[in-house]
Amino acid sequence: MEKGNIFALLGTNGAGKTTIVKILTTLLKKDGGQVTVNGFDVASKPSNVRQSISLTGQFAAVDEVLTGRENLVMIARLRHLSHPREVTDDLLQRFGLSDAADRRASTYSGGMRRRLDIAMSLIGKPQIIFLDEPTTGLDPEGRIEVWKIIKELAGSGTTVFLTTQYLEEAEQLADRIAILHEGEIIVSGTLAELKKLFPPAKVEYVEKQPTLEDIFLKIINKKEDK
Repeated sequence: MEKGNIFALLGTNGAGKTTIVKILTTLLKKDGGQVTVNGFDVASKPSNVRQSISLTGQFAAVDEVLTGRENLVMIARLRHLSHPREVTDDLLQRFGLSDAADRRASTYSGGMRRRLDIAMSLIGKPQIIFLDEPTTGLDPEGRIEVWKIIKELAGSGTTVFLTTQYLEEAEQLADRIAILHEGEIIVSGTLAELKKLFPPAKVEYVEKQPTLEDIFLKIINKKEDK
């Protein structure tokens, strides 16, 4: 993976995506081979690996009793940052959560909770962030919100390792894609390189029809305008 890129790991349930993430984030010992993250061996220098990464799992790991602000301040203090409240205010604004900052996280929508979860992961400015199926269970609007955040992360120089079951998600976000099947990566490359594995598509001219997602977002936006 190159710095500042988004790498997407695709695979069906049980393919081994979460296992790979756990090994790379030092949560699970590898059976063999050599694995390095940010130049550090995960087995011999796990603390160095953990200092340079952050992990967001499949389910938002926020404390629902606390407010959004309190969740962020707590993580900033655990990271021993000198100005936890300043860091918190900056992230609340960046992730569009300022208006809901003093509400309990239990009142947040799925998309808001996921944004808070990712914001918590960014405290301490990790060089690499692992996102394990970050949009699972989100509605179309929430998913698009998370996509925007992921693109912004990569644009600011953060390297993103993304696992997903949504092929469209990988198409929209990833600089490089790998497909995992029964514990083995069977193909890896850019989207353009993967497309070359198939015969050239037959060119046909058809009227473009809106997708269900287009229709959904159009209707929602109209209601908000009213």
